[in-house]
Amino acid sequence: MDSTASTPQPTPTPIVPLHISDEQSSALLTDTLGLLEHGLPDANDAAGLHELERWEVVLESVERPGLAKVAQEVKLLRQLLEAPDTKAHEVAEILASLGAETAKVGEEAANGYSDALHNLSRQLIKAGNLLSR
Repeated sequence: MDSTASTPQPTPTPIVPLHISDEQSSALLTDTLGLLEHGLPDANDAAGLHELERWEVVLESVERPGLAKVAQEVKLLRQLLEAPDTKAHEVAEILASLGAETAKVGEEAANGYSDALHNLSRQLIKAGNLLSR
C-alpha cells in the first residue's frame, strides 16, 4: 500500500434545512406551555424530554442568530435531565437562563409569537425558582 495515498473519506450528507410552518411553531409553543402550566414534569416522565427534543429539532432548523443561545440552553437542559447525577440547582440555573433568553427572543418576535414567548419565559423562570428552593 502506498503510504502517500490519501485516506478515503465518507461523502458528507448534505444538511437540508427543515421547514417549520407557523402552525407547527404555534403548536409547539402551545404544547410546551400546556406541559409547564401543569407543573414541572417528573424526572421519570418522558414528556418533558420529548418536548426538549422537539425544540432542539425546531431550533436547529431556524437560522436566526438570536436563537443560537436558546438552542444551546435547550440542548444543555436535556443533557442535564438525562444525566443521573444532576443537581436541582443546576437545572434551576439553566431554566432561569433559558427563560431570560426566551424573553429576549420574545422582544423581537413577529407573527404574534411575542405574548406566547413571554408566557413561556415566565413559566421557565417560575420552574427554575421552584427548583432552586
